[in-house]
Amino acid sequence: ELGSVQTPTPVAPAPNHLHAQTTSLESAESSAGLTLLERLEDICIDQGLSGLAGRLDDMVGFVAMDLAAFEAEFAQLPRRPQRVGRAATHLLDVGGKRLRPLCLALASRVGSGFDQHVLDLAVAVELVHSATLLHDDVVDYADHRRGKPTARSVYGNAASIFAGDWLLIEALRRVRRAGHPQLLGGLLDIIEEMIFAESLQLENRGRLSMNRETYFKVAEGKTASVFRWALEAGGVAGGLATAETKALAEFGQQLGITFQAVDDLLDLTGDPDTTGKDLFTDLREGKMTLPLIFALERETEARAIVSAVLDIPEHEPVPKDLARQVIDLLRRTDAVADTLKLARRHSQRAIEALNSVPDGAARRALATVAEAIVDRDL
Repeated sequence: ELGSVQTPTPVAPAPNHLHAQTTSLESAESSAGLTLLERLEDICIDQGLSGLAGRLDDMVGFVAMDLAAFEAEFAQLPRRPQRVGRAATHLLDVGGKRLRPLCLALASRVGSGFDQHVLDLAVAVELVHSATLLHDDVVDYADHRRGKPTARSVYGNAASIFAGDWLLIEALRRVRRAGHPQLLGGLLDIIEEMIFAESLQLENRGRLSMNRETYFKVAEGKTASVFRWALEAGGVAGGLATAETKALAEFGQQLGITFQAVDDLLDLTGDPDTTGKDLFTDLREGKMTLPLIFALERETEARAIVSAVLDIPEHEPVPKDLARQVIDLLRRTDAVADTLKLARRHSQRAIEALNSVPDGAARRALATVAEAIVDRDL
């Protein structure tokens, strides 16, 4: 039983100058992170998960000021007039779910609480994530992200690559400023891990023979690693013991795998108006996601159907009859159901990892996030 997330008096309130950047709770509730929580709450209500929806509603009040401070700080990032600066700003202004900063803030509240050091780390993890998106869009020849033109389509590939590099540098500066040397070294290791995971994914692009072992190496290095660092960073900044920060890092690892598995499902079965990207985007880029791997393992006809999608010229839509064949394939091979089961299994592992950290509202809020992202449609 996870219990209800109460709205407590903040454990260690951030200095007044942090929250002076926001004038009211109304302005706090306009932040992207709170929009994510509210959207998750709506999904839970629609699916009859009233208890989970109630815990998400409690969490909105718990983290409102932290997320407001994050958004205010993020908005103050330098806006460079050069082409590279405009390319970076183009992506940053589109916004995002802010799930990684949210988790980092909650991890810090398991300990001493949210302060300027935590704020710098939260901005850093979102900058790393944004940098990878700029780079990914170049590698994937992507024209749209979050329903908007990508930076590469507006400013060119070179500007987008350099913009991503600049965001990584700014992220490293923030971590150095936060004053925990082990976190800077850890983030450098994470960036290297991400690079080699991206390389592995690139080497297997379009290969229908890609297996589960390779898939998890990519998912762990490309997605889960950033969540792992974010949760560990929050714990370190919150003054937690080594064993407790390791438990938070394990939570982040399992949460990242959960997130990636659900993301794979959304690429094939989601609502483009909600997710901000067309269906089959990953598939058309040659990425063998988990549901496709399940289907290819289980049915010989799957290879021909998937190959037919890969053969469609880049700027032509997937014919409706072929799209229907893909969906039917995924359902009759139980690829959708089994991917969802795997996501729930890793979500439960994330929640179990929290048994080694102090109980309280922040721990229960993290458990709620792990449970809720399985049922997200964004």
